[in-house]
Amino acid sequence: MKIGIFYELQLPRPWAADSELKLFQNSLDQVELADRLGLDYVWAVEHHFLEEYAHSSAPEVFLAACSQRTRHIRLGHGVVLTPPGYNHPARVAERIATLDLVSNGRVDFGSGESSSEAELGGFGIVRGDKRAMWQEGLEAACRMMAEEPFLGHSGQYFKMPVRNVVPKPVQKPHPPVWVACSRRETIHLAARLGLGALSFTFMSPDEARQWVDDYYTTLDNEAEPLAAAVNPNLAIVTGFMCDRDPARARSAAEEGLRFFAYALGHYYLFGRHEPARTDIWSNYRANPLSLPIIDGATSCVGTPDQVRNSLRAFENAGIDQVVLVSQAGNTRHEDICASLELMAREVMPEFKERDAERTRAKAERMAPIIERAMKRKPAPKTASDGSTTIQAGGLP
Repeated sequence: MKIGIFYELQLPRPWAADSELKLFQNSLDQVELADRLGLDYVWAVEHHFLEEYAHSSAPEVFLAACSQRTRHIRLGHGVVLTPPGYNHPARVAERIATLDLVSNGRVDFGSGESSSEAELGGFGIVRGDKRAMWQEGLEAACRMMAEEPFLGHSGQYFKMPVRNVVPKPVQKPHPPVWVACSRRETIHLAARLGLGALSFTFMSPDEARQWVDDYYTTLDNEAEPLAAAVNPNLAIVTGFMCDRDPARARSAAEEGLRFFAYALGHYYLFGRHEPARTDIWSNYRANPLSLPIIDGATSCVGTPDQVRNSLRAFENAGIDQVVLVSQAGNTRHEDICASLELMAREVMPEFKERDAERTRAKAERMAPIIERAMKRKPAPKTASDGSTTIQAGGLP
């Protein structure tokens, strides 16, 4: 099983003039450390306007900076918003391919649609259309990386003539493609489309096992791949802090992870937000919610033995990657680094040892399933006029 780290780039108020600078520089230092320690992935979100909860509005820039400070860790978009109202598919394809080139082929292409009103309303996206927009934009971006030239697209949400979208990525036909999942419904959707499932639901190993079973059953029986390759993997996000003293581990993690959950609820469930005025951190301190985000069954918070047991439970449930959240709220940079170092030294080696053989065995098991799925892949919707020649022009 692979192990990753996750960044919303959270920044509770109050803010000083250099708060965002310190946030980004500390996060880059943490990723560089994670690479040296041998962690497998770093994931960065794309969110817009979600003050305090997520200051990661340009993950392609953050991950590009990570690429030049690391050598081995994979760079995961968790996620790119692919509805064309957020990002034109050609720009998505160009950025993913460029990041793959500058990182020497280390990109994973996570995709999503978003659901907060702050983001949807800010970009004028109709909530009822966002799922269809996500799928149309994602399919086109994948085609642009694989086709030479891209044969055009005429759809409901965007149109584009024949063009050769350059550069092309190192990984062929394109980097592994994932979709953000928060409900069982989207796990089925990921499997039906042959995409990796990147779950942002904090779940127990027993719940994870049900999602794993659903995913692979659907993939085997129903998959009609959206992309040019199938990515049959499941990853889950969970809270993390490792310390020899269990009370100290919980104390270091608790406030940050509870703020993570509170701020999520503020933007997605119960909050009323006035841009640049609402103080989510103060509201949280006045009304802290008791949320099970760091319970032993759903998190990796505790001693090395406790973290090891939690990771083993997820591994036994069939999860391919556990993505650890510790950059949350005001969790101290020093605590995050010390936690990663202890986990990497005392917990991670056994998972590294098993991963190569598990990956090989899974590839053999999945090969016939993927072959059958690719035969069911529908033909792409190309441009309707068939024109492939561009008449030069533009100078006065």
